[in-house]
Amino acid sequence: TDKITKRIPIGPAPNQLAVTPDGKFAYIPVNDGHYEVVDVPAGKIVERIFTGGRPHNTLCSADGQRMYLAPMGNPKKVSIAEVSTHKIIAEVPFSNVVRPVAVTRDEKRLFAEVDGLVGIEMADVPSRKMISRVAAQLNDKHKLVGSRSHGLALRPDEKEIWECDVEHMEVHVYDITGKAPKQIATIPMGGRVYWLTFSPDGKMAYVSVRSNSETAVVDTATKQIVARVPAGKEPKR
Repeated sequence: TDKITKRIPIGPAPNQLAVTPDGKFAYIPVNDGHYEVVDVPAGKIVERIFTGGRPHNTLCSADGQRMYLAPMGNPKKVSIAEVSTHKIIAEVPFSNVVRPVAVTRDEKRLFAEVDGLVGIEMADVPSRKMISRVAAQLNDKHKLVGSRSHGLALRPDEKEIWECDVEHMEVHVYDITGKAPKQIATIPMGGRVYWLTFSPDGKMAYVSVRSNSETAVVDTATKQIVARVPAGKEPKR
């Protein structure tokens, strides 16, 4: 019906939330250092989880049993919460302020973009350790221009991870079938990028090109842009 059916008051400046596959719980980062857990059918907050920093990104495990909480700021880590108890059960540190994150379906590998790095970091979740830091391959011109990575997603077959390089106007592709991620492609986007996602079959990637007010559609096999879809002003996520 395209109609709002309910409104649930929550904390300030909510950002990227995640919902369990059964639709029962939503974990919502708010700007006071907490993630708020909403019982969706009941329409109320049932827990507030303190992580510190500025809560910003959230991922749910494929089986719906754990939430990965990625606040910005001083924590410089991802906290893992158990959905059955709404309690933090583990923490995975990274080298700097954590931005977008991605986790494999088996939850063995956790990837993050961090402040101060154009590229990605990879952590081993069982051991709670960051094990790889991979800087993107940049041409000489781009090395003179400051940028940051923002926009990260695993291709559905989980053989590749794709990363947006904002100011250099590129998407970098990394092979993750080996021990450490290895960059295998650079895709010029023609404008400042900020986020990306994949079609369920993994054949297409959709990249928000903010400065062009469009979404670029990339064939993931050829790594070529096959369409540009006009969008509203400065699309982000």
